Amino acid sequence: MATANVETHPNAITNQGAAPGRAELLARRIEEGANLLAAFAIGISDEEWNTPISESDRRTVGVVVHHVASVYQVEVQLAQAIAHGNSVAEVTWEVVNRMNGEHASAQASVTKDDALALLRKNSQEAADAVRAFTDKELDTAGSFGLSYGAPVTAQFAIEDHALRHSWHHLARIRKAINR
Repeated sequence: MATANVETHPNAITNQGAAPGRAELLARRIEEGANLLAAFAIGISDEEWNTPISESDRRTVGVVVHHVASVYQVEVQLAQAIAHGNSVAEVTWEVVNRMNGEHASAQASVTKDDALALLRKNSQEAADAVRAFTDKELDTAGSFGLSYGAPVTAQFAIEDHALRHSWHHLARIRKAINR
């Protein structure tokens, strides 16, 4: 009798011991996104590194890679604040846009080595911090300025920011350099 060759998704629950908790799965997804971004960025040329992301977003690919790396700490801190029952109303898209502009100016000549080193370090620290969340903390909701004041859970804040960020920008980078 032939058996099916079935590949198991890394986040699938199997019969091989206890399933990882939600915080662990979130942390693994942060690491996965950062690793994908780093692996792609390693292989791009200097010309591609200096390519603007789009007509409306003139930040270069390199600045955007560094941007992803540099905001992990803030993204996790926002989720931690929500997890502890706090509102995070002061962080708005206007604030983020200002911060992004300041970052782009300060990092205009960032090197690939520096950006990738920061990406590895900060993504690992973010993943480790996320692993410390309890299920109760992940389920705690608070008003969130980036969600226009809607009450969102700490898990949503993690998924929509620290986790999604590298995937979002990797897609934009691929589009910018036609890959």
